[in-house]
Amino acid sequence: MRSAYTALTRKALFASGGGDPEAAHHRTIRILEQAGDSPRRRAALAKLPRPSAPTTLFGIRFPNPVGLAAGMDKDAVAIPAWGALGFGFVEVGTVTWHPQPGNPAPRLFRLVESEAIINRMGFNNRGAQAMAARLAALGPAPVPVGISLGKSKVTPVSGATEDYLNSLKVLLPYADYIAVNVSSPNTPGLRSLQDRSALDELLSALRGHTVAAAGPGGPVPLLVKIAPDLTDDAVAEVIEVCATRGVAGIIATNTTISRGGLAPSDLSRAGEAGGLSGRPVHAMAVRTVAFVVKEAGDALPVIGVGGILDPDDAQRMFDAGARLVQLYTGFVYGGPGLVRRIARAGAAHR
Repeated sequence: MRSAYTALTRKALFASGGGDPEAAHHRTIRILEQAGDSPRRRAALAKLPRPSAPTTLFGIRFPNPVGLAAGMDKDAVAIPAWGALGFGFVEVGTVTWHPQPGNPAPRLFRLVESEAIINRMGFNNRGAQAMAARLAALGPAPVPVGISLGKSKVTPVSGATEDYLNSLKVLLPYADYIAVNVSSPNTPGLRSLQDRSALDELLSALRGHTVAAAGPGGPVPLLVKIAPDLTDDAVAEVIEVCATRGVAGIIATNTTISRGGLAPSDLSRAGEAGGLSGRPVHAMAVRTVAFVVKEAGDALPVIGVGGILDPDDAQRMFDAGARLVQLYTGFVYGGPGLVRRIARAGAAHR
């Protein structure tokens, strides 16, 4: 249960690494990687009971509608373990064409009273080719895998299309869907790719490659992840471009650059640069989901993400029109039990 996780495991996890959130994160990922680092262990993980609430979307059958958001498993090292923890799908990355260390530390901050996180990681990852090698060695995944693509920091915005396309070409064979991340606040210039002309150029190239590389089942679906800080007019432009270019869906939303909704004890962190996730972004994310659904209808199904910390939060996302949901900060604060509770609640209400 969440209370047991909060009282015991979470307390120990938050204290590990001398209380450094990034050290605790890397330690957790290493443990999960080791849990599935051999065929025998992967087979054992595959036998664990998992919540079942099947959902088909984008032509993909998801065992349940609760996914892991991008940012947790940047290099796709723990996929078997995520499935065993109950997730119905996993989005790995964000990965870039060039390997990169990300921004200087400290770059990850817990705001416990607000049930929030500020991060300015900066797409730290081993690069698209390393991820492709990892996924090739892993073999068939236990749950659908989305791959989130971003722009390398060393690549100027003018070269973004080629940068994304290089990553897409090596990773497409391993993806159930591709997420195009143009909304992180932690890579200079990245959010400008949400502008109409830049987004149109990018999606035209990526969609063209997925169509050219399509197998008997059709092109791998492309999704676009948007920021919660966009105006309605800007979201409407994104929707129009996505519909024109054959995008399969929208992921709403990424982290916010706003600092509203923080608990008084966390206000001292408000000046930290980076994206804010967790409870304070929830209302913004739900509103964005509802707007996309209102404007696009069934043409662009939505994955809802942002501040989902209990089943009621997930239900608000579903009520707003999201077809699937993803967890990141909620998983940090709520643990594996939250995944299963949301999946069970989703099954009861869908």
